Amino acid sequence: MSRLQLIVIFSLIGLMPLIGYCQQSKEQLAQYYFNNGEFKQAIEVAEPLYKKTSNKYYYQMLYRSYVGLENYKEAERLVDSRMRKNPNELYLHVDLGKLYAARNDNKKKQKSYDEALGKLKYDQRQITELVDAFVSANEYEYAAKCYLKVREITKNQFLYLNELNSIYATMGNYEAMTQEYMNLLDYSPGSINSVQISLQRNLSQASGTELADGLRRALVSRIQKDPSNQTYLQMMIWFSLQEKDFEFAMTQAKAVDARFTEEGGTLVKKVADIAKNNEAYGFAEDGYNYLMKKGKEHPLYYESEVGLLEVKFLRLDRNYALSPKEYKSLKLDYEKVIGELGKNTQTLRLMRNYAQLTAYYGNEVQTAADMLYDALEIPKLPTQDEGEVKLELGDLLLFAGEVWDASLLYMQVEKANKNDIIGSQAKLRNARLSYFTHEFEWAKTQLDVLRGATSKLVANDAMELSLLISDNMEDDSTYTTLEQYATADLLLYRNMLDSAWEAFDDIEHHTLSHPILDDVLLQKAKIRVKQGRYAEGDEILQKLIDFYGDGLLADDALMMSAQLNEKQLGNPAKAKEMYEKLILDYPTSLYTEQARKRYKELKKE
Repeated sequence: MSRLQLIVIFSLIGLMPLIGYCQQSKEQLAQYYFNNGEFKQAIEVAEPLYKKTSNKYYYQMLYRSYVGLENYKEAERLVDSRMRKNPNELYLHVDLGKLYAARNDNKKKQKSYDEALGKLKYDQRQITELVDAFVSANEYEYAAKCYLKVREITKNQFLYLNELNSIYATMGNYEAMTQEYMNLLDYSPGSINSVQISLQRNLSQASGTELADGLRRALVSRIQKDPSNQTYLQMMIWFSLQEKDFEFAMTQAKAVDARFTEEGGTLVKKVADIAKNNEAYGFAEDGYNYLMKKGKEHPLYYESEVGLLEVKFLRLDRNYALSPKEYKSLKLDYEKVIGELGKNTQTLRLMRNYAQLTAYYGNEVQTAADMLYDALEIPKLPTQDEGEVKLELGDLLLFAGEVWDASLLYMQVEKANKNDIIGSQAKLRNARLSYFTHEFEWAKTQLDVLRGATSKLVANDAMELSLLISDNMEDDSTYTTLEQYATADLLLYRNMLDSAWEAFDDIEHHTLSHPILDDVLLQKAKIRVKQGRYAEGDEILQKLIDFYGDGLLADDALMMSAQLNEKQLGNPAKAKEMYEKLILDYPTSLYTEQARKRYKELKKE
């Protein structure tokens, strides 16, 4: 090779990066023009690049630019040219069809789309490109037809099931989507969990009731045709639970248990557990009692017994009194079951409930403390459970007046769980304790930090107590009234109701004007309710609503009054009135949604 030839070759090699850079800069320039709607300039730059490379990227830029200029003739020429060179790129038929649609030639558009379907093969890239093209053109029916055509080709009726159902969901064709899932269950009953997960996701994302209605119709139709199909029955129970129709779900679960003895009551137990977690306590009790009647030999007997006790405990409300007879009966039930099953991680929930019951309803503080100390001795107790038990023990010590011991326990839990929610809960309890002991500035500092906590419940509680402190610190530089209130609040927390009443009453009658007076009234109402003097409690709540209707506690008073009249005073008319006032006058209240549900229920009765 001559010296001259070598010089030329090396010169060309040296220019290669520069050539690549020039092409890249032209591509960026074409993209710039296209993004700014300067389609003529974009075409001028992109056309030479496309002729040189036949790159799909440049094709799409040219096609969209021609369409942007409404130059459909050139766009069609471009599509035809590429179609001849690349007959397997079926998305080109969609591009052509869109041009016909722009000229209102629907017959040619449809013919072009049908040609694409007719040429479709089982080629994943080709399928994806064609479906994406139809979706981009909002031609969802044709996108669905693509998947159905592939099923015909492969003779696999479940191919692309999730993708097809996604198309059906977008179209709002919930009936077809549901039938797809039902067909899968016919073929593979073991897919029930994955089907339920997919449907649950779709149900949560659906804005209307069309999907739920379509699913209900499909299930009813299938069950009518095959009433002994256990999979359909399980799906109907699952759907009823999604709709929170616990009565129907429990009835169906019992029917399945009676018909399919191998089920062993697991569906009834599942429905009862879900009902319990959704505060549908009556249906939960019904399920647990049903299983317990099968006898102690039944494998779910003791789990149901535990569930039933938990429901009885959850029914309790610390705002209301519990009769000595009811307390003694429930306490004995707990002692019986804990005695039978022992003190272990499986019965930890019962042990903690027992401690709450004996302390706050029976005032048997030592009995409660002994149970919590026993809980801490359980071998291999999980760290989370240990922290929760210690917090409850700290609350118990505070309830008993052992303020500093309670604080030490809270600090232990906070130190051991600095980055967890339970650590924030411990910090909140210590801040509340500082408030009880009149260390208001320190308490507020801690509470303000907690207002940014990841736990919404902790953040809300911190904000509420922080506002109580700050509102009343500003009004009284000596903190005298706030100190009196905090002392009374601690007495109420310790269930020393008469002493707490006297302390709050003293504040009300010796403080003519102070922002804390609405808080005082709410606490006095709580005391009367705890004492079972419900009518007096409601009178105080009404006073709060009348005098402090524009205050922060008005919605609390309305909600409490509504529940009191509904549950204790047997006055549904006033309850409905209170719920309605809460909905109309306090639309941003945290109670609004709950009030709306109860109002609707009372209107039905």
